[in-house]
Amino acid sequence: MIAVRYSRAPALLALGFLALALAAGFLPVLWMGAAQGFSRFDSYILRVLSFTLLQAGLSAAISIAIGLPLARALARRQDFPGRRLIVRLLNLPLALPAIVVIIGIIEVYGARGWLGGIFDIYGLQGILIAHVFFNFPLAARLLLAELERIPAESWKLSAQLGLKPFDIWRLVEWPQLKASLPGVALLIFLLCASSFAVVLTLGGGPSATTLEVAIYQALRADFDPQRASVLALVQLALCASLVLIAQGWGGLRPGAPPLRVMARRYDGRDTVSRAWDFALIAAALILLLPPLAAITISGLAQFNANGTLLRAAATSLGLGAASAALAFTLVWPLASQAARSPGWRRLSGLAVLAAWIVPPAVLATGWFIVLISGAGISGLAAFLVIAMNALMALPFVHHILAPAIAEQAAAYDRLCASLGVAGWNRFRYVDLPSLRRPAGLALVMALILSLGDLTAIALFGTQDFVTLPALIYRQMGSYRFDEAIGTALFLAIMVLILSTLAERWSAQK
Repeated sequence: MIAVRYSRAPALLALGFLALALAAGFLPVLWMGAAQGFSRFDSYILRVLSFTLLQAGLSAAISIAIGLPLARALARRQDFPGRRLIVRLLNLPLALPAIVVIIGIIEVYGARGWLGGIFDIYGLQGILIAHVFFNFPLAARLLLAELERIPAESWKLSAQLGLKPFDIWRLVEWPQLKASLPGVALLIFLLCASSFAVVLTLGGGPSATTLEVAIYQALRADFDPQRASVLALVQLALCASLVLIAQGWGGLRPGAPPLRVMARRYDGRDTVSRAWDFALIAAALILLLPPLAAITISGLAQFNANGTLLRAAATSLGLGAASAALAFTLVWPLASQAARSPGWRRLSGLAVLAAWIVPPAVLATGWFIVLISGAGISGLAAFLVIAMNALMALPFVHHILAPAIAEQAAAYDRLCASLGVAGWNRFRYVDLPSLRRPAGLALVMALILSLGDLTAIALFGTQDFVTLPALIYRQMGSYRFDEAIGTALFLAIMVLILSTLAERWSAQK
């Protein structure tokens, strides 16, 4: 029998980098919190924690309350014109940067917006509107995928037995959904609990501040590392607990899984069911389309391709490309080793969730404490932004690469071992050519995530080091909203072009 060997050195180097990044973020926070920060656990921190849990809980509950009926409506209405377009629209909020969507929401619901200030856009209401806009499509997409996994035999049997709609829900749909629904809710809760751009932009002051934003304010506005360290420990405990709980329900899925061929359904053909389903779909479109239309219409009228915009775009693309390359470099050896060892599979799965377990604000606090006492932040700003964006992209890159690498290993390991092809030669002549499509898709997705990120650049950016999301935030802060919406449209177009490229690439045979 031919022995199949694969060097562990690259995977160990990747783990070493991740361990160093996490230690540099976590240990200074723990040291400062233990040394002097715990005494500062006061009513302010409790208030911030309470608001974080409140807005995340409400956002998750409302998103599920909208997403679940919408998923059932789309699952029952399998052949109406426009269904495929609506399902594609559900992916759009996941692709658009948060700051872009916030601009559209303000343009629709703000005091001078299309609806004339029907809502108080700043504070809890505005945060909930933005979070629900992002997350009810995510909930619908994930739950729709679960419903479409129900075997065709179940629908045939339910039709033969003449089951009523409630019985179909109780006996067919709910058994399929109940295992995944807690995980979906926890994923949305975690995303909202660690939300930064939405709360920073729409938060309404100290009464509407989450842990992530409070850490940013403590570091950049108040220059209070002690307060930031306590907030960071609370944030770490919250996010780590949520990730571990979610892992018990099957793990966190960073994106909607691809839909398989749907089994034919025989229910929901009466007039009342059809009317109810189409009403739910129409209501979802009413929530989804106005902010997107506002970005397009107002952005076209206000777009101005000046030097500042072009420099910010070049900075965003440069940082995004570097972040994507770093994320790819870290994930590839981990996924390659995981494909050949069950122990490494568990280890790499935990490693790529590093930035979810130790969230960006915690890492930033630790890095800030270390660097402010040494060389300073400004000279290392680009590297810090690249590193943080790469860590945030790890679950998405792993989600794409790991299954493809596992299939490739099963197909070629023994052949390469028999021919003596290993190391760089194997990567160059076997692995990369056969995995070019998932590798390219992973790089494009990581680039998209970096382009829309505001967290890292807000924490480490300087006056002369600005990306497109940071430029939008500055334009809004200086009351140049017309310029901000033009910049937002430019960023949205960049992201949508890359998203289309990624989708077409993933569809290639």
